[in-house]
Amino acid sequence: MTLIQLKYAITIAGGNSLNDAAKILFISQPSLSSAIHSLEKEIGFDIFIRSKNGITLTTKGEEFIGYAKSVMEQYDLLSAKYISQTNVKKIFSVSMQHYTFAVSAFVELVKQYGMDEYEFEVHETKTYEVIDHVRNHKSEIGILYLNDFNQNVLNKLFFEYGLQFTPLLECGIYVYMWKGHPLADRKEITLEELEEYPCLGFAQGEHNSFYFAEEVLSTYQYKRFIRANDRATLLNLMVGLNGYTLCSGIICEDLNGKDHCAVKLKSDERMTIGYISRKDSPISMIGQKYLEEIAKYKDKSLG
Repeated sequence: MTLIQLKYAITIAGGNSLNDAAKILFISQPSLSSAIHSLEKEIGFDIFIRSKNGITLTTKGEEFIGYAKSVMEQYDLLSAKYISQTNVKKIFSVSMQHYTFAVSAFVELVKQYGMDEYEFEVHETKTYEVIDHVRNHKSEIGILYLNDFNQNVLNKLFFEYGLQFTPLLECGIYVYMWKGHPLADRKEITLEELEEYPCLGFAQGEHNSFYFAEEVLSTYQYKRFIRANDRATLLNLMVGLNGYTLCSGIICEDLNGKDHCAVKLKSDERMTIGYISRKDSPISMIGQKYLEEIAKYKDKSLG
């Protein structure tokens, strides 16, 4: 296996066409096809499915391309520093459940690289997609939570996918609502007091298991429950319907504004927010700086 073969495979995967990839790489299509066949023979499985409609990745091929991209990124960094001695565009990607503080930490990270060349990605998405993005190298880091209810199932999934979970923040459970809510002035709220108001949660798509819910107490029998796909809709429902959601209590007014508040839920439940990463890949310097930004919210947690 050579770096050239990895480059060829990544280029094909980017366009799903041997013809287009050959033109980009300035080689003949037969030469490109032969190099990929040789690589597939060496690793023992097909990276691509060939058909008259073009080329698509196999399941194993998708995973392989993820690893190949990581290898090429590291090679580019080494080459830039020790061979060409030039600056290389900085690359970083993170996926997360819907946490404002995780987005805020990303904003602070970007500010640190304001004058440099960079290509960053942030994916605020469903729980399973957070896991899948890290598994398939789409993101270096995934931010999510574990608690007594979901940890056994998710830890098993992490193990199967070659991932590891590292704790960052431990939090109690808070009720997040707009400041005009009838219960907003309370110091503590019970679930019984919330019964007449709709609980709001994020839709999880086809992986709509209780274990993938972003809200703790996912098995509680809520009288009224509404799922939304994005944060803006959720915030609008809070105002329009006096809805609420359950959260960590970490509020970022810089991004969400000052119209919302978090009130302690009367419950012994706890949640541990942390990050998942691939066991076989060290966290990059940019990734470490991002985690440092998130760690700053430890002191801002309401407990």
